[in-house]
Amino acid sequence: MTNFNAAVEKYREEMFEAERYIWKNPETGYKEFKTSKYMQEAFEKLGYKLTLAEGITGFYTVIDTGRPGPELLIMAELDSIICPSHPEADPETGAVHSCGHHAQCAALVGIAGALTEPGVLDSLSGRIRLCAVPAEELLEIEYRSELIKEGKIKYFGGKPEFLSRGYFDGVDLAFMVHTSSSFSARYGSVGCIAKKISYKGKASHAGGSPWNGRNALYAATCGLNAVNAIRETFKEADIIRVHPIITNGGAMVNAIPAVANLESYVRGASFEGILEANKRVNQAFIGAALSIGTNIEICDMPGYGPLINNADMLDVVKEAMEGALPGTPYSYNPAMGSGSTDMGDLCCVMPVVHPYAGGAKGTSHGADYYIDNAEDACVGSAKMQMEMVRILMSDGAKRAKKIVANYKPMFASKEEYIAYMDSLNSSGDRIEYTENEAKVRI
Repeated sequence: MTNFNAAVEKYREEMFEAERYIWKNPETGYKEFKTSKYMQEAFEKLGYKLTLAEGITGFYTVIDTGRPGPELLIMAELDSIICPSHPEADPETGAVHSCGHHAQCAALVGIAGALTEPGVLDSLSGRIRLCAVPAEELLEIEYRSELIKEGKIKYFGGKPEFLSRGYFDGVDLAFMVHTSSSFSARYGSVGCIAKKISYKGKASHAGGSPWNGRNALYAATCGLNAVNAIRETFKEADIIRVHPIITNGGAMVNAIPAVANLESYVRGASFEGILEANKRVNQAFIGAALSIGTNIEICDMPGYGPLINNADMLDVVKEAMEGALPGTPYSYNPAMGSGSTDMGDLCCVMPVVHPYAGGAKGTSHGADYYIDNAEDACVGSAKMQMEMVRILMSDGAKRAKKIVANYKPMFASKEEYIAYMDSLNSSGDRIEYTENEAKVRI
């Protein structure tokens, strides 16, 4: 039997080189031009023919074993976060891979290399799709909203964007291994709605005639306090998280701010919980606008679906750890995490699993995050993933076929899911003032 670990080992230096290069060249979502090009060239050097994403970053390639079976999707994420206080953040953009996506990409290079080694495909059936996907971190909502307005993208996240474009058509099941401080997995993680809020007041001289203005910044701060005042009404089981930021609070200090802009998520464990909490959050924001006499524009946009890791695929992860990395500690957390990922979008239409590889230290998304063990983060991750491939796709892809057959999707098709996500879009001013009353739309 072909030794998959040995196949991965042959690409150790390529993985370490990729990890260092991408760490030093961090780019946020839909801006990963250098990162995507680097990955593209690494794949082409291995002999792969790629399908490049049209007009945006990212690509995929399909490996056909020549034997019938399901299609397995394996991904790595191209984008960084923004953390200007990190000592190695890009001095101009504040971007840094304080999330470990660069190590995911490095591991994918190793997997791509291992799959070209003689004999590796001989025991496998079906197809394997390798994908470098952009924009997992849901940030820079204003920038991405402009991309949507220009018709360059439809969704904030790279995975729902690729899904909607048909780049995952034909895929039956998927996994992606995220970088963390240990090898582990958990039950799942919450989904979210993304929000842009704009309080619309009236400018006037802040010293000479403030009574002639309507202070949008004050309305915004009242809105933040109103949202804070309803936090205790969220049910623990729904795992609601709301964390708005102010992105614009006024043009100059001696003028009453006419506009104040916020961005936020409303996260939750289910679509139902997210929608119910979002309604109350909107009520709080709108009530603040009424109290100051401003208007408010709220744009609600689909973020990410809640992620539920497939139980059968979680078993595969555990077996892969025992087979590829015997003796390496591995843990499972049965609780749902309160972070969000666009892997949740994929789990609505296919069985997926999103485990973690070790090798990182520090606070995720924080100023002290580093890869301190590239062996685990890159090589160990690639070995675990290749063993998952072997378990799923060997013996006529028996295990993958069983998982696909047993899966009961939340939505009957990709099209049904996309239609649902599109229905979450809502925008416009929420108050109509008349002489004696105000009409409110939640």
